[in-house]
Amino acid sequence: MPSYEDDLSRFEAHNTQVLGISVDSIPSHEAWQRSVGGISYPLLSDFWPHGAVAEKFGVLREDGISERALFIIDKEGIVRFIDVHPIGEQPDNDELFEVLKDLK
Repeated sequence: MPSYEDDLSRFEAHNTQVLGISVDSIPSHEAWQRSVGGISYPLLSDFWPHGAVAEKFGVLREDGISERALFIIDKEGIVRFIDVHPIGEQPDNDELFEVLKDLK
């Protein structure tokens, strides 16, 4: 997720709010932020009730961990892009900017 931090000004130019959400606790989020040198966008904890948001978006695994997934949701609340990918991978941010460009 540091790559989102690196491109934050480009996301903002598309009038986009970047949010990180995981089933981890707030103390875990704080420790992770410190380990990567800080994050300036919000990190949301889907810890209690555990995984409720991940479950609603269909990315909560049976073992209680969420899939690594990206969602682009437009201003009307419609999901316009979904990418579920292995933990060690993520799509290039340029792919996300193409989707955002088409939403204008």
